[in-house]
Amino acid sequence: MTAALVMVFVNKAVLNNSPDLPLLFLLNQLVIAVILLHISALISKRVELPKFSIENAAKLVPVVLVNVIARGLVLPLTILVSSVHTKSAPPLTTLIAAASVTFGFFIGVAPSQSLPAAATPSFLSLIYGVLSSLFIALHAVLIKSSLPHCNNSTIQLAWWTNFGSAVFLLPAVLLHGEFALFHGMINDPAWNGTVFLWGSAITGFFGFLLCIAGLLSIKVTSPITHMFSSAARSVLQTLLGVWIFNDVLTVPRGTSIMVILAGTMYYTWIKSQPPPSQGRRPEDIERAPGSVALGTPGETKDLREKI
Repeated sequence: MTAALVMVFVNKAVLNNSPDLPLLFLLNQLVIAVILLHISALISKRVELPKFSIENAAKLVPVVLVNVIARGLVLPLTILVSSVHTKSAPPLTTLIAAASVTFGFFIGVAPSQSLPAAATPSFLSLIYGVLSSLFIALHAVLIKSSLPHCNNSTIQLAWWTNFGSAVFLLPAVLLHGEFALFHGMINDPAWNGTVFLWGSAITGFFGFLLCIAGLLSIKVTSPITHMFSSAARSVLQTLLGVWIFNDVLTVPRGTSIMVILAGTMYYTWIKSQPPPSQGRRPEDIERAPGSVALGTPGETKDLREKI
């Protein structure tokens, strides 16, 4: 939670300071994450990095590409992608909780008379938001299905996603001319490069922690549960944005917060209920094919293994 909040607010500060270097900023974060993974492997033998293999690299290309490309629609799209991937329908209670959270997000982006026209999301920004949500949903589901290619290790998958993303992103940084632009900005006395450099270091470190935490969350729970927790975290981010950056909290945004919290609390209550004891356990859309159900000896053994 802390890592995610730091990432959001430091990202905002850096991009406000250097709006012309978004790809270079992201590349810095990916490179720092890979370096930290190697440092961790040197410090602890429990951190096992993968051996580079063309065969494994080819299998992990989808999750890496989606990670490079990748919030209201992210939850229903995750459920949709999970349903298609597992070929099973989600429970009605999960759909109700997801509908509540999604409705809350739409309330938050609805036009408000108390906001200036420039602060109202445009149609193009909403289209980008839908595409972003789709790729985030695909990314979460691909993480679950890609773990077997990395010996079920979140550390190895973190290395592949960060290293692969940096490789795919580097040509885009070159084509966009951000290296030359960065060199020119260094010589500009009006530009405060300290914010960019320190921001890259801080977000690289906390992005590394967030990457491990996110992969482990999806591994231990599911893509859908991970997205519900992200929705709850977004509420805290909104409140901190109002406090730190003086963001405007309108009545629709306040209502949105209450509806999202209601949906996430309902989903938490659903997951806390004991499963039906009679008959065969229904197939859980949140488990990857071939995985072990929660509470069985197999899962207990799996959780004791190295991440």
